[in-house]
Amino acid sequence: MKRPAQVLLLVLSGLGLLHASLFSDLCLRYVKEGVRPLLIASGALLLVLGLAAAAFDGRRADDRHGGHDQGREGHHHEHDGHDYEHEYEGHGHDHSAAPRIAWLLFLPALSLLFFAPPALGAYTASRAGDQTAAVREQKRFDPLPAASPLPMTLTDFTARVQQDRERGIKGRDIRMTGFVTPGKQGGGWYLTRIIFTCCAADSQSVKVRMYGTAALPANTWVSVTGTWHPRGALGTRSAEAALDVRRATRISQPVNAYTDDLPLTPS
Repeated sequence: MKRPAQVLLLVLSGLGLLHASLFSDLCLRYVKEGVRPLLIASGALLLVLGLAAAAFDGRRADDRHGGHDQGREGHHHEHDGHDYEHEYEGHGHDHSAAPRIAWLLFLPALSLLFFAPPALGAYTASRAGDQTAAVREQKRFDPLPAASPLPMTLTDFTARVQQDRERGIKGRDIRMTGFVTPGKQGGGWYLTRIIFTCCAADSQSVKVRMYGTAALPANTWVSVTGTWHPRGALGTRSAEAALDVRRATRISQPVNAYTDDLPLTPS
């Protein structure tokens, strides 16, 4: 890879990062919201470095041509006993060139500009390992608000079902939001959230089984209202994180989809 291509790669990488983090919300498919400022700063830095390198190379080329015009007697600048200009023209070793494999770096740079990889969704969630890894162990739960239906996150609902000895959600109308993940065995579907700790590489899934209504297409975002599906002993690990659905309404995907936020859209 020659010097002009290296400069172009810097510029494209900077533009790609700025496109994904500053001029769109594309970066939120891959990282948490808190990482966005770092991506913006990195993109701006790469763009400045690329433009500075291009300006420096242009000025050096002008100086070289000016030197040719002033002295055509054949005298060339030498460094350590070698003819630098003769070496630069390709008759020696050009140390400004990078390995050929570096051309592959253009693929991620161009993908950020023209073809963004798909967001994580039902396919990822259905193949995830421990579905309760995102649910923390709790020894004590605060009393639940009196609101009905009660808005809850999927992680809080799962923790209440399996850990709350006071069985605070028994008989309560619950409202949650997430996307549809089809069940593997026996049909059915799950309300799902994928949660980023930092980025897509460390994502965790939490799923709540839905009963009483037909599954919508995979990755459809929905708001559901219902009551806990009585299966297992409530407040113990034997209890299933499941809901008897009374109402399911399609909603728009939130901008920052990779958190487990409280539902904002009324069902």
